[in-house]
Amino acid sequence: MTNVSGSLCPAMASADLLGDKWTLLLLREMFLGTTRFGRFQKAIPRISPSILSKRLKTLEAAEIIIRKAAPAGQATEYKLTRSGRELGPIIENMAVWGMRWRKRSIAAQDCDVGGFMWDFHRTLNTESLPDGETVILVQISDRADLNSWWVIANGDVVDLCAEDPGHEVDVYLTATLANLITLWLGDVGVKLAVDDKTIYLDGSRHLINTAQDWMAQSPLVRVRPASPAQ
Repeated sequence: MTNVSGSLCPAMASADLLGDKWTLLLLREMFLGTTRFGRFQKAIPRISPSILSKRLKTLEAAEIIIRKAAPAGQATEYKLTRSGRELGPIIENMAVWGMRWRKRSIAAQDCDVGGFMWDFHRTLNTESLPDGETVILVQISDRADLNSWWVIANGDVVDLCAEDPGHEVDVYLTATLANLITLWLGDVGVKLAVDDKTIYLDGSRHLINTAQDWMAQSPLVRVRPASPAQ
């Protein structure tokens, strides 16, 4: 039997399709440029392959995305349709609302370190890095596993490795996950965090001195939380 809401409200019809955290995270990833199954898994580590496959098929059946066959040896890609692209402002406004009204609970939640580092590496400000390759080793001091991440930037291309790629490290960034998230959300600046010893930087003097310029930050860092009075 088909599960229907019994309501003619268009908002309810939309919620029936989109009102699921995995679906919203998948759409967010697509608007950030993710198109392949393996990349979705890296960006959303807690989603199982079966759920990921099911959500992609649901979005495809709803004609929000299309699946494009790739040449031999390459991964299949998923692309937004016109219908899918129109969801962009909705996803963005939900993110802005969350930062303004739910930021405290966002910062306090049990964050997946892999998902966070995926966001961290792709929000690095590469324009403020020197030409050529820059390797940043992020060491998360309060984690027993998945506690070392190599961020490798070369021009506009930034790669993330959870295993030592064998490249010479230019700067070491050490912090607890909570302090790193606080820095990424813009709740504290680099200089203050270093002075308060909530993060530690070691390595190239130039990279340490310019850390406030290249440090990764949330794209929504300028959205300030609403005050309780509001």
